Amino acid sequence: MAIAEWREQLKRGEVSARELVDEQLDRINQIDPTMHAFLDVTGDRARADADRIDEARSAGQTLPPLAGVPIAIKDNLCTKGITTTCSSRMLEDFVPPYESTVTERLWNSGAILIGKTNLDEFAMGSSTETSAFGATFNPWDLSRVPGGSSGGSAAAVASGECLAALGSDTGGSIRQPASFCGVVGLKPTYGRVSRWGLIAFASSLDQVGPFTNSVADSAEILQVIAGADPKDSTCLNAAVPDYSASLFDSVKGLRVGLIKECFDHEGLASEVKESVLAAAVQLESLGAEITEVSCPRFNDGIATYYVIAPSEASANLARYDGVKYGYRSEGAENLASMTARSRAEGFGSEVQRRILIGTYALSAGYVDAFYKKAQQVRTLIRGDFENAYKKVDVLLTPTSPTTAFKAGDHVDDPLSMYLSDLLTIPANLAGLPAISLPCGFDEKGLPIGLQLIGNVLDEKRLLSVAHQFEQVADVKAIHPKGHFIP
Repeated sequence: MAIAEWREQLKRGEVSARELVDEQLDRINQIDPTMHAFLDVTGDRARADADRIDEARSAGQTLPPLAGVPIAIKDNLCTKGITTTCSSRMLEDFVPPYESTVTERLWNSGAILIGKTNLDEFAMGSSTETSAFGATFNPWDLSRVPGGSSGGSAAAVASGECLAALGSDTGGSIRQPASFCGVVGLKPTYGRVSRWGLIAFASSLDQVGPFTNSVADSAEILQVIAGADPKDSTCLNAAVPDYSASLFDSVKGLRVGLIKECFDHEGLASEVKESVLAAAVQLESLGAEITEVSCPRFNDGIATYYVIAPSEASANLARYDGVKYGYRSEGAENLASMTARSRAEGFGSEVQRRILIGTYALSAGYVDAFYKKAQQVRTLIRGDFENAYKKVDVLLTPTSPTTAFKAGDHVDDPLSMYLSDLLTIPANLAGLPAISLPCGFDEKGLPIGLQLIGNVLDEKRLLSVAHQFEQVADVKAIHPKGHFIP
């Protein structure tokens, strides 16, 4: 059900908020024991909030835009009074005393928290297999991963456990799982949405965004969560346009650039390439002008990212020392031993790996050779995008080189796992908005994602192009095996 459709049904009294919440909770009880999208289901709170919305409607009060919409929240966003773990033993018992800006805006808009979703530990991963509380599985095929790190949020939306969800995207952690799970995933411009209350991984890359079943729903969620926030100094003080009003803007004459380096990459699956190029043809049929552009350093993004992101993670995660909050190892002989043991026991292997990489890259004698050099390449990547936008309005690529892979396939091969984000990372390095939406299926019936990348703060046009494609493609109608878990 689309958010706009739900809003009208609620307004007319055809269905109650409590009925929708009960339906979603029943769905979670039915399928989540095997899929494991949720770490915490907030049923009592959801029912109470739904009852208050129904009472307000009965009293003739004007309802806020997201009234009664059940939303799941990635468990690295602080929710006051509700455990927020980052899927890590380090924060297993952490209950934030404050609410993140984005979730507070959702609740003020009438949205209902249905639960907190699973993720790769501290958002470090591309499969939601590094969670300390067990992996999440893909609703299209339970033997496969949902992507990551926001795999729980993507799976929850794809399987009908909620109408929308929030995730975070540091190198593709919204778009890649959206591609694997066949939903829409939007990473806004860096600074378009507040990061206050998002537990930090890499502060110059992290961004919060929505998962939804349609582009129109993504526009509705972005409308609520976007905008300046005095609590976040990196949040942009820029006017928020009406995203929904422009969804039907014509794409005739719009210049769409196919990034040459993406389609030439040897790791790109042929089915993915064919489906994405077919999507470009569909945009062309709507009047868009398709052209090839070059971003010469696009494929250098992954090496650049895996210096910058671990370096920032090393600094951010230094706060977990066993003293102030988080896991503390007992029985240590002194403070240094307690801190070392707390980190060794509280962090999983992937988090420890990235901390070590980042600490090494920032160490004396190596910071210029690694971290400084990576920042220089980051500037060059941003320059490539700036040059491309002199020729085109929107860039088009596959979201991921492949469809969802089997659970366990890359657990012992970190480099193969990292390559899952090859096509999404550059947008984070440049701070650009990007969206993934379904454009087809492979021969196994697994979703294929199309990525559109916009210029800075150009979410309005990005959403319009995505919506126009979505309307003509009607991708889910052509799925060869049907939808969701049987």
